[in-house]
Amino acid sequence: MFGSIGMPELVIIFVIALIIFGPRKLPELGKSLGKSINEFKRASNELRNSLEEEVRLEEQRDALKAKSAPAPVPAAADPNVQPRDPSASA
Repeated sequence: MFGSIGMPELVIIFVIALIIFGPRKLPELGKSLGKSINEFKRASNELRNSLEEEVRLEEQRDALKAKSAPAPVPAAADPNVQPRDPSASA
């Protein structure tokens, strides 16, 4: 049901919480816990969305840089580069 926590464990936790906080305070605590969890989920979703947006924008910037950068000139097409003699390497 909740990972490795089964029904008997949940009942024990509920009974202990009922003894500690009492029947009047328990619904209020449950409501505040639910609101806290909801706010945490909302904040984590906003963080994830902003990170995904930043990654997407960075990829777009990289793509624009790749398009605007001049293509590298191959060595064979460069008139200033002399061809290497394989017999002179020893």
